[in-house]
Amino acid sequence: MASAFRLQCHCILIFLAALKGETRYLEAKGAGEDEPFLLLSADLKRELAGRQLYHRALRCIDMLSVEGQFTFTAEQPQLHCAAFFIGDPEELITLDYDFVNIDCQGGDFLKVFDGWILKGEKFPSSLDHPLPTSERYIDFCESGNIRRSFRSSQNVAMIFFRIHEPGNGFTFTIKKNANLFPCNVISQTPTGRFTMVIPHQHRNCSFSIIYPVVIKISDLILGHLNSLHLKVSCLFVS
Repeated sequence: MASAFRLQCHCILIFLAALKGETRYLEAKGAGEDEPFLLLSADLKRELAGRQLYHRALRCIDMLSVEGQFTFTAEQPQLHCAAFFIGDPEELITLDYDFVNIDCQGGDFLKVFDGWILKGEKFPSSLDHPLPTSERYIDFCESGNIRRSFRSSQNVAMIFFRIHEPGNGFTFTIKKNANLFPCNVISQTPTGRFTMVIPHQHRNCSFSIIYPVVIKISDLILGHLNSLHLKVSCLFVS
């Protein structure tokens, strides 16, 4: 999967939530013209202008950034497939299985992962994610009809699947839900401004950018502890 889907995470900022509410501002300025997300098509978003449910076939290696219904049908044995889902920073991903026809006893599998795995690295990392790693995987062959719906903890998720028999496959629907206080985020754009607020929570958060960029932290407030108020301004280049 890593060789087929070559993405590198160039910068991960890890923040530790303080005792009280905190606000962080990030500005990312593109440092080059290369676009790593070649599988993300602007045409897909234009298709949704009428707010009708978008339909298309799913590829063995795919990237989805829009809501819609997607179907994969194997034309030949497909043994190493993955689809990556990404929303805006303030969104969560919901996946609902509409139809599944795979041979679990014959070695097929269909698994959802709460986050992304790229070159063996998990995003968000195990230190930042609220769930233990074992609970971030949902195996359809193990859960079946018990778990036909999944919601991510952040703006990214993915599925792994293996299908041996031509003609077998599955259909699912992707929807997005608002996340008022995003904690772990992967940005799908090389430019922009993002504010992260973690009110009254003790947890690690991350903001990952899949681009070589210049990042300016214009405001970082770590909270109040014994009347100590820390505010800094930083510039990072990756």
